[in-house]
Order: sequence, then C-alpha cells, then structure tokens
Amino acid sequence: MPDVLTTCTYCGCGCNFYLRTRGGQLIGVIPCHEHPVSHGSLCVKGWNAYAFVNSPERLTEPLVRKSGTLQPTSWDEAFARIIDGLNRIQRKHGADSIAFLSSAKCTNEENYLLQKLARAVFHTNNIDHCARLCHASTVVGLASTFGSGAMTNSIAEFENAEVILVTGSNTTEQHPQVASRILRAVQKGAKLIVVDPRRIPITKWATMHLKQRPGTDVAWLNGFMNVIIADGLENHEFIKSRTDNFEALKKTIEKYTPEVAEKIAGIPANRLVEAARIYSRSRKSMIVYSMGITQHTSGVANVRSCANLAMLTGNVGRASTGVNPLRGQNNVQGACDLGALPDVYSGYQKVSDSAIRQKFQKAWGVDDLPAKPGLTVVEIMNAAADGSIKGLYIMGENPMVSDPDIRHVEEGLKKLDLLVVQDIFLTETAELADIVLPGASFAEKDGTFTNTERRVQRVRKAIEPIGNSRADWKIICRLAERMGYARMKYSGPAEVMDEIAQVTPIYGGIHYDRLERGWGLQWPCPDRNHPGTPFLHKGKFAKGLGTFIPCEYTPPDEVPDEDYPLILTTGRIYFHWHTGSMTRRTATLLREAPEAFVEISPEDAERLGIRDAERVRVSSRRGEITLRARVTTDVPPQVVFIPFHFYEAAANVLTNPALDPEAKIPEFKVCAVRVEKV
Repeated sequence: MPDVLTTCTYCGCGCNFYLRTRGGQLIGVIPCHEHPVSHGSLCVKGWNAYAFVNSPERLTEPLVRKSGTLQPTSWDEAFARIIDGLNRIQRKHGADSIAFLSSAKCTNEENYLLQKLARAVFHTNNIDHCARLCHASTVVGLASTFGSGAMTNSIAEFENAEVILVTGSNTTEQHPQVASRILRAVQKGAKLIVVDPRRIPITKWATMHLKQRPGTDVAWLNGFMNVIIADGLENHEFIKSRTDNFEALKKTIEKYTPEVAEKIAGIPANRLVEAARIYSRSRKSMIVYSMGITQHTSGVANVRSCANLAMLTGNVGRASTGVNPLRGQNNVQGACDLGALPDVYSGYQKVSDSAIRQKFQKAWGVDDLPAKPGLTVVEIMNAAADGSIKGLYIMGENPMVSDPDIRHVEEGLKKLDLLVVQDIFLTETAELADIVLPGASFAEKDGTFTNTERRVQRVRKAIEPIGNSRADWKIICRLAERMGYARMKYSGPAEVMDEIAQVTPIYGGIHYDRLERGWGLQWPCPDRNHPGTPFLHKGKFAKGLGTFIPCEYTPPDEVPDEDYPLILTTGRIYFHWHTGSMTRRTATLLREAPEAFVEISPEDAERLGIRDAERVRVSSRRGEITLRARVTTDVPPQVVFIPFHFYEAAANVLTNPALDPEAKIPEFKVCAVRVEKV
C-alpha cells in the first residue's frame, strides 16, 4: 500500500507525515517536506507516532462488566446495555442526570457528532472536554477582549517577529515546531523574553529570563503596562481607533508600579522595566503562552492581561504580532470549535440564544434543544460524587490521570449508575467502566484535526481498525440510530463536514475537496471562495472594537503555610504527552523517561536532607505520592515541579480543584505541598 499522508496525533502544531504500512500494519513514518508547519522535521513523538497503534494492549472487542469484571461481548449487547442504562437513568432522573466527555484526540467530525448526540438525542448540554483543563481561560478571555478565543496569528509568522514574549509555555519541549521558528527569529536578531518560574530549555536563547512567583502573572503584566504608559510608549492611534475602555485600564494599573510588581511577583523592578521597554518599542511583538498562564483560578484575568498588553502597544491585527496561545493536544482547538463545550454549539454559537437554537433545531430535525448551559468537566465529576449525575459517557479522555484531585474523581466515577468509556486502550478510567467500547486510532479512520493556528487539515486512514474496533464516528452514529434518531446517517466524515459547514459560519467554506488541495484552511473561512485567514483582527476586531478589561491581582486559592511550605507546579516533559496512554506504550519514549520525578532546588533539598534520585513523599491537602527527587537549579527555591503523565505517581492526586470563576478551569499550576524523605 502506498504511504498515506496524515496529520500527527500529538501536540497542537499539526505536523504532517506519511504513514508507512506493510501487511496491514504500521511500520514507520516519513516526514512531509512540503508541509508549512513541519517542513520535513518531526519531534521525537512524531517520529514514533505509529508505534502505539500496534500495541498488544489495544482494545479489540467491546467489554461489559459481569460479576465485577470486564468481559468481552458483542457490539449489539454493548449498545443494548448502553441504551437501556441511559434511558432508564433519563426516565428516572431527567435528561441532565446524564453527561458526556468528548475528546481533543478525536476528529472534528467526531466531536461535532458527540455534542449533537448529547443535545439532539439525549437533550442535555452536559458535554465538555479537556480544553476545560487547559485553554478554557483562553476561550473566555480572548473572546471578551478580541471577540475570538483562538491563536491570533500563524506559526510561520514567528520567524519574522522582532520581539517574542514567551510566558507559561515550555515551548521547546511541548511545541517544538513553534520553538524552531522562535529560534530562527532569534538568529535573525529578534529579542526573546521568557517569563517562567523554571529554567526551561528555551531560556538558553533568551535575551531576558524573568522568574515570577507562580500565580502572580496579573501583577507582572500590569507592571509591564504601568511602565509602558509611564514612558509614553503606548500606541495612541491604535488605542483611539480600535479599542475602548482604555481609561479604566489606565486607572487600574496606576498602582502596579515596578516596585509593587516586584513585591508580588518577585521580578526585580529594573529587569521588569527593561523587558517592558523591549516589548513595547517593537512594531512586531508576539506574545506566546500556554497552560502556565491559563491553569489558575485567575486564568481568565491572566489571558485578558496578555490581550491588554497587546492592544496597549498595537501589537495585534498584523502579521508577526498578536496573542498566541499554544494548544497542547492535536485537536483541542477543533473540539472547542465544533461545540464540545457546555454553553455553545459549533462555531461558539450560544445555546442560550433562542435564534441559534432554532437554527440547530431545524438543521437537526428536533424541536426541543435545551437552553440552559450544561456542566463543565470538574462540575460533572463533582455532580457524580454528590449523586446528581448518574450516567457518564466518555470518549477518548482519561480523567483518572488528567483531572485535579484524582481521589475525588474516582469517588464520583464509582458512584455512577452507568459509566461508558470509548477508547483505544483500557485506561485507568476505562478500568472503572461498566461498558468499554474499542475506538479507532488516528491511523484507522478519516477526518480532520484543527491545529493551534486554526488550520483544518485532513486525517487519512492508513490501515483497517484493529480487531473488532470501530471508528469513533461510526460508534456515535450507530448509537444514535439505535436510539431511534434518523438524522445521524452519513456516508462518511466528508458528509459530516458538509453539515458542519452549513451550520458553522467560521467553517462555512471548509469541505474535503478543498482540503485535498494544498495544506488545509485556517478559519474563519466563511465560504467556498475564501482562502482562509492567516491572522485575525486585521482592520477591526472580531467584536468590532477591542475591549480593555482591567484585572486586579488576586493570589492563588492555596498558598504555602507551615504544614505545606512549598509550591507545586505541574506540566509536561518532552518524551511524554498528556496522560501517557499512547507515549507510555511506545518503547523508545518510555525508555527515555520511564518514571515520575519531582524537581526540587538544591537549597530545599539540602534543608530537607534529600539527595538526587532518592525516593521522596510529596503531600498536599488532598493526598500523597511517592517518586524520585531530581535536585536541580531549574526550579527556584520554594517551588517544586512534577510532570503529570505517570499514573503510579499522579501529580493530580495533589492538585487543587479550585476553579476560575468564569472559565471553570482548575488551578493545576499552584498548590501547597510538603516534601519528605521516604
């Protein structure tokens, strides 16, 4: 079989490569030299993206729980049990006693179909996915300031930037193709400012590395803006012609002098002044951030502050400028775009808007779509624990590793009357399920992913689904059909995308025949003649005028004290991805990073009598884990770092489920812990 061109299933960069097959099995990948993002280059995960597909641990048959154990069954029995269980729950407890979790690892078409299933068939808006745990703050924060909650510019534009401000993003390890563009810009003379508590690899090339205390981003960002206004470096014409509410911003940031910012954030005032001047004196300054900005109880305020800074200097609406959140998963952008969220349909159209509801009712052939926004990920888990959610259908998510306060998650999942998990492996979450459905990997189905720069690209089938597994879109459609709903019969994903285009203005011109030519399309792409949009907000913002929304600093929900004197922050490492279900079944990646660790500063290690590689216990108010210490100057004193990929020492046993009040995102990046020798 000839090599099959497809899109990588790992981070949001959206690299393309060719899958090589032999005898119906994947045997390797070949980079695509013509692709505008990857240009023939792949990271270590991309080079190994085929390996997990062939894992002997793949699910190949439906499973049902009988006599306390999961046992193989037929698809017919699995569907019958799901329908019987969900119907019984709905009759007894109402539609909103059921919830759905969609997946940033599945295709656009599958995310669209699952939210359609939830709303049109089961009559609930209780659908969410892991964007709630990573970039919900981005969607809320940028939508309120700019009118669109997505990366404003394109990856290629980094090369031509003059100043790049990276904060809350371990770019080199987690978005290597973006990092390579940033490094090329530096080689051309661009200045790189990194604001991060840890010394991460990209700081080697930084003009300045500012180390803030975790959870203090609003303070130092306001400090930046205080310096810019005090020096008269704001872009007066841009502010006057393209924004509103500037006077309110100006009044708020008056008190955030560099000295005040230093007291809160720990960045020396003179260094903050220097960095602010570098950023503001350039006409091509780009802001890059990721979950170090979003995963806080102040996540929305952090994002709005980034937007305020860009508007203050006029660095938005042009090439090589803007506010650029980097999406961590292959299709987290698309899952948001296609409505796998509790308050919007596809294209961020509000479920509470009666005109929008009528539009979808007509398109879907129903007359009673629910108007009340549903529950978010953490709210669903809380509702399962308190008994108000009775049935949960999870597609391609693993909350037993990814969610905060895992012990509480486990309590909720075990209380459910029915838990259905659709996945490619028997994950830690699937092990708790009543029914497990074997889905197909990215290599076994057709569809599209949307990368971090809003580029919608094709995913192409290279091999048949393993065993008796099925493409996720086929599973969803069959379930709808068995429920008696006739409006989810499609000849294939291309027909699903045609429906998406009909009801989703930002995807209006996206169809498979167009995607087969060139390298995808960047939304908004409103019609068939539109070429796509490399950068947003040219000439005017999506909402008309950009809105300055002043933000006050608020401390993290949990701060160190005598019992828990250290700050824990979490994140990813180069060799693994998300909950490890794929990378930890890839021998090369597992060899390079076989187990969990906690980074601790030499000062804290000496005070606690801890040596490098010794086993230690890390405890928070929610639980404890045991893992190896890695003594390093990469973390500052009083801060420790743990990657969250390892279930045996799951960082999210420790993390705080406190939520941002608007985005409902948990505070993964700051919680109080103690570390002790075992």
